[in-house]
Amino acid sequence: MKNHTYFLMHKFYKDKLRELDNRLEELKVEFDEPIQLAETAVNLILSYLKDIKLYVVGKGFDEEKDEIIFFKKLKPNIVAKLIFYNAIYKIETRKPYGSGKNIKKYIDIELNKLKRFFDNNLEFYKYYRTNSTYLDHKYFLRGKYDIKLSLDTFYFEADHSFSTSHDYKVAKIIANDLIQVYLEDQLNLGHQKNGYDRSSLNWTESKTALTELIYALHSQGAFGNSDIVAIAKTFESTFNISLGDFYHTFMELKSRKINRTKFLDSLRDALIRKMEEQEEM
Repeated sequence: MKNHTYFLMHKFYKDKLRELDNRLEELKVEFDEPIQLAETAVNLILSYLKDIKLYVVGKGFDEEKDEIIFFKKLKPNIVAKLIFYNAIYKIETRKPYGSGKNIKKYIDIELNKLKRFFDNNLEFYKYYRTNSTYLDHKYFLRGKYDIKLSLDTFYFEADHSFSTSHDYKVAKIIANDLIQVYLEDQLNLGHQKNGYDRSSLNWTESKTALTELIYALHSQGAFGNSDIVAIAKTFESTFNISLGDFYHTFMELKSRKINRTKFLDSLRDALIRKMEEQEEM
């Protein structure tokens, strides 16, 4: 069982996160304009982070594994919201006026920035996305940094009582997924304003089935070196579906004891049946 101190800290964090999410949803209703929403959201998130910092620094951790969980799994979820809304504020305040072509060019530049971050941090992406743990003691314990492990310069100026060498990078990964969705939604809105309709195709199988298909295509290299996130977002847009946390879904697929590729197997069987039926005609 988890120790009592960790249980209390985890409960405090979850309560704060739930309260923050509720207040952010209220802000979305209150503010239609993205700049005002982003500015208000940033200030709100900072206040919640301050409360969590005071609690964590004051209470500390009884065991290193508890500290790792906090800086790898918990804190980044809130910091990601801060990064996201700060990015939206910058994107919207710098967005050019003019034709849809200018807007598209601007959004493409912003999407390329996300791609560069992915390219520059590919090894850590792989480590994080595959739920690896062998470097957690260096990445997610305070004061255990290793300068050989691609440290960002700002880490040396951060408050080390509430930061590890890579917790911000995890938050950045989570935030970039959200920013990409936001930017692609802006592109879709632009297409609609210019007379382009969304796809009329709807995915009728389960989200788990689509996740299985996407990861299979990515593993095969069917879309070249494209990032799994970009592939997933394309499928979401094309087939009018939201996959949610598809990384978590993939982890559930991996944990299956039998029939890990249930949907892919059913696709193969259906195709073979179709071929055999046509041969008999």
